[in-house]
Amino acid sequence: MEPPIKRLTQELLDKVTHEARTRPRLRQNHDFHQPAEKVQRFINALQPGTYVRPHRHRRTAGMNGFEFFLVLRGDLGMILFDNEGQITHTERISAHGPTTGIELAEGTCHTLVALVADTALLELKEGPYNPVTDKEFLANFPLEGTVEAQELVEVWRGYFAGTIPPRSGT
Repeated sequence: MEPPIKRLTQELLDKVTHEARTRPRLRQNHDFHQPAEKVQRFINALQPGTYVRPHRHRRTAGMNGFEFFLVLRGDLGMILFDNEGQITHTERISAHGPTTGIELAEGTCHTLVALVADTALLELKEGPYNPVTDKEFLANFPLEGTVEAQELVEVWRGYFAGTIPPRSGT
């Protein structure tokens, strides 16, 4: 009998990153958890050009809204914002270091920027997952699928390419 093991393999990363390339949003998750489980753990594969609308996570009393990211493949730009949407911090997270993972405290406004093709990360956060309350989006950013959103992604990518200086401390 096969033991009850879930594996994170190179084959799985290849499959999820390939699926991300074929999706209109240019990203794809692979969940290791069931939605009702207390600990959410999943692979999030992102392709350059995907737009992750700035958001924060808040949980009800007795829950922790932290979010942990570990880059398994590729390079990711993390941008943090204040409550008004002004950039407060930028950080590059890469499978090849020097920073490979980062944990954000509950209520931290953020976005992710895929810097290379087939970027994949392991995310951990407290569940259960509720799609209605999981994210609180910052209102002054464009909706997904808009020209404005795509233009913003290119500006953000520039922060990590050295072509456009970030507006605040890194």
